[in-house]
Amino acid sequence: MLEQIKEAAAYIQSKTAVKPQYGIILGTGLGALAAEIEVSDTISYTDIPHFPVSTVESHSGRLLMGTLEGKAVMVMQGRFHYYEGYSLQQVTFPVRVMKALGIEALFISNACGALNPDIKKGDLMVLNDHINLLPDNPLRGKNYDELGPRFPDMSQPYDRKLIALAMQKAQDIDIKVHEGVYVVVPGPNLETSAEYRYLRIIGGDVVGMSTVPEALVAVHAGIPVMAVSVITDEGYLHPLPKVTVAEVIEVASKAEPKMTRLIKEVIAAL
Repeated sequence: MLEQIKEAAAYIQSKTAVKPQYGIILGTGLGALAAEIEVSDTISYTDIPHFPVSTVESHSGRLLMGTLEGKAVMVMQGRFHYYEGYSLQQVTFPVRVMKALGIEALFISNACGALNPDIKKGDLMVLNDHINLLPDNPLRGKNYDELGPRFPDMSQPYDRKLIALAMQKAQDIDIKVHEGVYVVVPGPNLETSAEYRYLRIIGGDVVGMSTVPEALVAVHAGIPVMAVSVITDEGYLHPLPKVTVAEVIEVASKAEPKMTRLIKEVIAAL
C-alpha cells in the first residue's frame, strides 16, 4: 500500500505544479462545484497508478487541480463506492494519496435520504457524527504506522471547528443547514420503509452509501474532515414513494448551488 500511495502521488505531482491545501470529494449529482475552480490541470482517474475508476454514470472520474477562493485544492469529480465491487481500501485510496500530497483538511459531499422528518428534500445537512453499517472497515488488516495509529479515536469524526464555521457561514449567507448523524449502508438498492424506520430508531438523521469510509481514513491520517449532505428524498413518508436515480440527481443538482456556496465560504474563511 505504501508503495502504491507513493507511485500515485508521484504521478500526480508530475502532472501539476499545484500543492493542494484542501481536498474535496464530490458526490452524486454534485459535480458542478468544479465550475467554480480555477483549474490548472485535469487528470483522468484511468491515468493515475492504482486509482480505481468510477462506474457510476453521474460521476465524471477526474481529478482537478487548481484554486478555489484563492486556496490550492485537489477535487475528486466522482468518487468510489463499496457497492461498485471495490474493497474499502480501494474506495479510500485517494484519501491516502491526498494526505501524501499534503492536504490540511478534507471536504466531502454526498446525496442522501432523510430519516428525520424535520429534514426535507433539497435541504443541506452538515455531519456531526455517523453510524457505520458497512460490512467492512477500510482500516482492517495490517496497520502502517506511517499512515496512522492502529486504533484511531473516533470521538470527533467530523471536525468541530469546521462544523462551527460551516454553521456560522450558513447563517451569514441565509442558507438553512441542519446538523446530524449520517448512517452508511452498503447499497446499491435504496431502503425499504421498514429499513428507514429502523435506521431512524438507531439514531440516524440521514442515510447514504458513501462518505464514512473516506472520513475513517482521513481521521486515521490526522486530517480534519467536514462533510455536507444534500437531501434528495424523504424516507419517513408513508406510504413510501418510489424514487429513481434520475430524480435523485435532479434534486441534488437543484440544491447544489447552496452546497457549493457553503463550501466556498468555509474554504475562503480558513
